[in-house]
Amino acid sequence: MQLFSLSGNNGNKFGGAPGPRMRNRRRYRVAVPELPEVETVRRQLAPILTGRQIVDAGAHGSAKFASATDAVGSGIVGIDRRGKYLLTELDDRRQLIVHLGMTGVLRPRPDGPVDPYVRAWWALDDGITIELKDVRRFGRIAVVPSGDHRSLATLHHLGPEPLGPGFPAEGLRLAVNRSSAVVKSQLLGQRVVAGVGNIYADEALWMAKVNPAARSITKPRAVALHAAVRHVLAAALDNGGTTLRDYRDVTGDEGRNQFHLSCYGRAGLPCLRCGTPLRRRVIDARGTTWCPTCQRR
Repeated sequence: MQLFSLSGNNGNKFGGAPGPRMRNRRRYRVAVPELPEVETVRRQLAPILTGRQIVDAGAHGSAKFASATDAVGSGIVGIDRRGKYLLTELDDRRQLIVHLGMTGVLRPRPDGPVDPYVRAWWALDDGITIELKDVRRFGRIAVVPSGDHRSLATLHHLGPEPLGPGFPAEGLRLAVNRSSAVVKSQLLGQRVVAGVGNIYADEALWMAKVNPAARSITKPRAVALHAAVRHVLAAALDNGGTTLRDYRDVTGDEGRNQFHLSCYGRAGLPCLRCGTPLRRRVIDARGTTWCPTCQRR
């Protein structure tokens, strides 16, 4: 299993200074933790979990969380990430897989009464208890044979990691042009590239000057979009992820990338590149912001 260790440059060659803060956090309510947020959590959990044994566990009655208790008695070898999934490697050739859904937060159990929104927890042999808080219960837990993800269709069919060597610009162009779906939908579909959600799709398309409703891209546009995807994800990771509403890291802190967004959620505000007011439309049920001047078809 390859461990995806990501790093990136926090600079922004498109405007230099961070963009204005999101003015209306309620405009985009469905902000699932994406690659930078999940990778931030992975990095923070790794030193806590690695080498520990799971001595007890509990789970909400929903079938989506019940598998948490299947990991009791297993030792933890390490924690990986694939797309938006956390993969904890166990010493019995199994993986404990967690998807945070829309509102999931993994954290050591704080002092005080048990939070009513905790959906699963794992007690470690050093006395620490890790819990999954998930207000809206869109998360998912599974314990599977290591590498066997057939029961998790999205994970099983994930595309390449965007910051890894298996994501070439030409591969992106061919994958996008192979389908009749618009490019924004393809980025969100996880088969063209793993881990990109609504926030970073809008940011990357704006940076690359690609119209989100385009159904094909040229080689130069593919090169630009490839670079933009990598840039916005690496910068967001440097900033600890984007917190619009629910996302918190393992320590309970918000991310800082919401103060550096150039496009997402800025509809009606001037484009940071050309000054044209950004527009918003819905593409395949997802709110999308773009610049009608910079991102012409």
